[in-house]
Amino acid sequence: MSDQPAPADTGREQLPAAAADGLRAYAARTRAQADQLAAVLEDIAINGLPSVDECTPWEELREQQIARLAAQRPAVA
Repeated sequence: MSDQPAPADTGREQLPAAAADGLRAYAARTRAQADQLAAVLEDIAINGLPSVDECTPWEELREQQIARLAAQRPAVA
């Protein structure tokens, strides 16, 4: 993929500036998340899996994520 915009004569419909900016921001966040995942996988490949004592149980991670999601959602009266 290229960082250069597509030429205007391709017959593509141009996005409004705000939509294009939002799409670029989403692409940047997605790229950063992919880079983070790649770094974790490379670390595992180099150093192996962490010991069980160093890991967080999935139930605890699930509860933390549920709490984060609940905090983002406004309460219904």
